[in-house]
Amino acid sequence: MTPTDILLIGAGAFAAGAVNSVAGGGTFFSFPALLAVGVPPVVANASNSVALWPGSLTGAWAYRRELSRYKRYLLPMGLASLIGGIAGGLLLLAAGDARFAALIPWLLAFATLLFAFSPQLSAALKRVRQHSATSQPAPTLDPRHGAGSMGGWLVQLLVSVYGGFFGAGMGILMMASLAIGGHDDVQHINALKNLLSAIIYSVTVVTFIAAGAVSWPHTSVMLVTASAGGYLGARMARNIQGPWLRRVVIAVGSALTLYYFYKTRG
Repeated sequence: MTPTDILLIGAGAFAAGAVNSVAGGGTFFSFPALLAVGVPPVVANASNSVALWPGSLTGAWAYRRELSRYKRYLLPMGLASLIGGIAGGLLLLAAGDARFAALIPWLLAFATLLFAFSPQLSAALKRVRQHSATSQPAPTLDPRHGAGSMGGWLVQLLVSVYGGFFGAGMGILMMASLAIGGHDDVQHINALKNLLSAIIYSVTVVTFIAAGAVSWPHTSVMLVTASAGGYLGARMARNIQGPWLRRVVIAVGSALTLYYFYKTRG
């Protein structure tokens, strides 16, 4: 690697770690940086996942106070992330990036719109549940104390498969699904997203390393800068007011959508 290569992938990984901790979408910065220095797409995707893994761990650690109230909820959701991450990683190794590339902008557009309108959708779902309740309805389930709905678990499983396969916009998809699942505090959504993303990255890292699909010289540089960016981004996100953090998520999702629509047309 040349000094220019090191600077480019280091800066891309730092930005990716920070953005992933704040809103998701860090692959927008790190994956293109690897491609720009000549790393093949599948190897770049695998190396990117390994590089962002410690950043996801440090981001989750920065939110440990918020996560402490979700212990029972995290067990089933963590299992969904584990299974989905393994499945997605194996799909990538079997099929490569090309077959999925055409779907990426559509998925990102859907996820961004879903997150943007999640408060309205969540309110509508509550009204439907109240309308269909019996005369002695069961108490509302607090996501902190259980697994939530089977639907929420399956959505997390699908998001985890996507994250293991490619990962761009995974954080936005996950934040959207958590918001629709009944979480209304953006800081808590971000904390859960960071931890569940860390689980997905962990299992895909093992898969990619076992398959020999990682470029270690490039990954080593990115590991350090992505970790620093992840911790700094999470510390900054905790000081951002909920409405502003929501706007950041929507802005990142919109940028990712436009970028990948442009790439698929090119």
